[in-house]
This record gives sequence, C-alpha cells and structure tokens, in this order.
Amino acid sequence: MKLLDEDFLLDGDMAKKLFHEYAENMPIIDYHCHLNPEAIYRNKNYPNISRIWLNEGTFGDHYKWRLMRANGVDEELITGDGDEYEKFLAWADTIEHAYGNPLYEWTHLELKRFFGIEEVLTVESAPRIWEKANRLLATDDFKPRNLIKNAHVKLVATTDDPASDLRFHKLLKSDEEENGFKTVPAMRPDKLIQVEKHEFVDYLKELSEISGVKIDSFSSLTNALHKRFEFFETLGGRLSDHSLLTYHFVDITEEKADLILAKAAAGESLTETEHDGYITVLMEALMRLNYEFGWVMQFHVNSIRDLNPKMYDKLGPDTGYDAVGTQPDIVNELQKLLTKMSAEGVTPKIIFYSLNSNDWMELATLMQAFQGDGTKQRLQLGAAWWFNDTAEGMDDQLRVFSQQSLLPNFVGMLTDSRSFLSYPRHEYFRRILSNFFGHLSDQGRVPDDLQVLGKVVQDISYNNAYKYFGFFD
Repeated sequence: MKLLDEDFLLDGDMAKKLFHEYAENMPIIDYHCHLNPEAIYRNKNYPNISRIWLNEGTFGDHYKWRLMRANGVDEELITGDGDEYEKFLAWADTIEHAYGNPLYEWTHLELKRFFGIEEVLTVESAPRIWEKANRLLATDDFKPRNLIKNAHVKLVATTDDPASDLRFHKLLKSDEEENGFKTVPAMRPDKLIQVEKHEFVDYLKELSEISGVKIDSFSSLTNALHKRFEFFETLGGRLSDHSLLTYHFVDITEEKADLILAKAAAGESLTETEHDGYITVLMEALMRLNYEFGWVMQFHVNSIRDLNPKMYDKLGPDTGYDAVGTQPDIVNELQKLLTKMSAEGVTPKIIFYSLNSNDWMELATLMQAFQGDGTKQRLQLGAAWWFNDTAEGMDDQLRVFSQQSLLPNFVGMLTDSRSFLSYPRHEYFRRILSNFFGHLSDQGRVPDDLQVLGKVVQDISYNNAYKYFGFFD
C-alpha cells in the first residue's frame, strides 16, 4: 500500500464508504486549540515552512521538538535562532527515524493536503520540498485566514486568559462574514489555579484592574470572574478549560477561602491542605459560573509539566518537557467534587480528558453517574489527548466511550494545536472513526446499514459539536 493512499487506516468496504461518502467532507468545529488570535487577525504569510511548522521563537510545535531532541538535534535548530533551512533539514532527518510515530503520518498528510506534495520527506528530498512549500507559502491561499477557511473550518476556539482584553477577538468578530469562519475565545484560568507561583500576586491585581472589581475576598474573586464570563460571552465565548495536573478534593468554607486567598495575595506560601482547599473552592465557583452561563467546562487532568528545570528556566513552559501524570486516585477526587456540585444542582456540561489512559474507564463510568437534566450527553469523555493522540489511542478512546456511554453523541475531534497546518488531524480522526464503525459492522455488532452509520460518523465529525456548544445559536 502506498504511503497515505486514499484508503489508509480504512480496513474494509464499510469503513471506506463511511469515510469517503460521509465523514471526509464534513466541516470542522475546532473547539479547543492554541492558535494565536493575533496571528489570525494580522494574516501575514509565513516566510518559510520552518516558521509555520516548527517554531517562531519558543512558540511552536513541541510535539516535533521532543522528537528532534531524541534525534540528537542541537537546541539552536529547535527553539533557537539557528538557520531556518538547517532546521528544516534537521526535521527531515528526524522524520526519517519516526516510523510508527503519528507525527510521521501527520507530517506527510499536511504536505499532501496543503501543498500537494506526494514525495516522502527525507534529507534527500528536503531541498525540493523546501522550495515548493516556500513558493506556495508566499501566496494568498497560505495566509492564516485562508488556511483555516480552505480547510473547511467553521469555528476556531482559542485559549484565552480571563484577564485578556480579547483585543484581536473584537477585531476578528467584525471580519467573520468575510473570513467565512468564527473565532471565539475559550477561558482558561491557569494563572488563578497556579496559586503557588510568585506571579499570582501580580495576576490578582491584573484581574482586578480589567474586571473593575477589587479582589480582597473569595466572593470578590468570584464576582470578578463573573464579569469576565459576561465579557467573553459578548465575543462568542461558550466554554472554559481547566488544567489540573493533580487534584485533591478538600472541602472548605468561604471564610477559610478568604483566609487562604489573603495569605496567597500577600505572597505567603500555602500548606498542601490550604492549596488543595483553594483549588477545590475555585473549581466549585467555576462550575457554578459555567452552569449559570450555559457553557461547557473542560477538565484536562493527570499530566506532569516542566520536568526539566534547567530547560524550563531557559525556554519557559510548553516547550516539550512534559509527561503523563501518575496520580492514581485523581478520578476519585473528581468524583467528590461532582458529588457536591450535583447536590447543589449546578453541574454544567463537562468534557473530561486525562493524559493517563488508565483513567479513561473510571472517567467514563464516573460521568454516567451524573448524566441527566434532559441534556443529551451532558458529560463526555474527551478525545484522546496529547500523547494519546495516536491511531491506537483514538481507537481506545472510542471503544471506552462506546462501551460505557453513547458514542453517537460524542462531540468528536479537536486539534489542540499551535499550528495552522494541523487540520488534517480531523481527517486522521475521521478515518479511525469510520474504521471503528466499519469493524463493528463487519463483525455483525451494529446494523449493516450505510445510511444509518453514515449519519453517526457525520454527527460525531461535526453535527454534535454544532449542537452541544451552541456557538451558532
């Protein structure tokens, strides 16, 4: 079989028909990514493929960076200011050693879909690919807005701090009709969660200033967040995202929360119990706000960040020094949070992601205990995330979701990416999705009905996300 031929990842006739006749041409709602809204607004051509593919300073694709380091590439040619053609050659050499890694397939899929390049990327072919790709990158079709539009994307939800003025979202909102897609903010309050960092004191002042609420108690912090929810919603915000590397439920009173917040605002260190109590009461407040506004709340849990202190000091976060988390009881701790909020009747729509696939069965069964209120699939097991973002990982996530809940209600794939060239990841997922249902049909486990199964894969590819998030209401 030729590399990435029209039927790659598709094993049987039903799988092939489901993908080619139903899933392949569905639009995309990219409801979680890390694209820079300023880059979308400025809409400038990238000067070469290294800049759009590998890095602009320490902003770029840390998936690729990890592989390049494993291949012995010097940091100057990864995140540094080395020659950009040499960086591309280093990536080509890395790819030659990446058989079986999803980046091998994604790299060639992006070359094929965006640039029409069928040639396999090697050190030998790199000069030809560099020349053709860079020639195309200089054209209007390769400006960021057209890359999004031409990938059939209808909505991009970026990741934004509550204290952001969302300046570029405001500017993009007026261009929606011309662009042919929406760009909306998704709130990610990492800096409020990272209470142990010394920057927390200054961040509270920043949030106070932009919200117009003096934060001197936990209730005033909640009020400031309420103001930001209101503001984000004016620009199309419909979801929030919460990174919990670890989590321990500690139930505290608001009076205790006031004391902990005052201590943190004074720059004092918190005890482990105080830290966990603050995170718990903050999550409770955020769940109430998501419920009040009718938003979708995303939990990304059980990861380990910034394992290499030396490189963190040099490059900062999100540069490829992370790993799968190993907190064995994290789902049980989340259960305590959900139990309390369910008793209050304020559980919002939630999507759970864990970087540790050992958590998936627990999360899938946990969410089933809190479904209800008349909302279809109110709680969801999120797409295979990050290190699980592989053919086998996606298949495993689909299997767990289908066996423990209702997979035809799933909101499907997202890019979780910083690159404008990542949209073929949706195609990759749709092929695996089509193959999953094709196998079930071939085994006589679901109806051998192309039209019925075709609707299911179309719903998971696009329709469910359209209805679930309410971006277009």
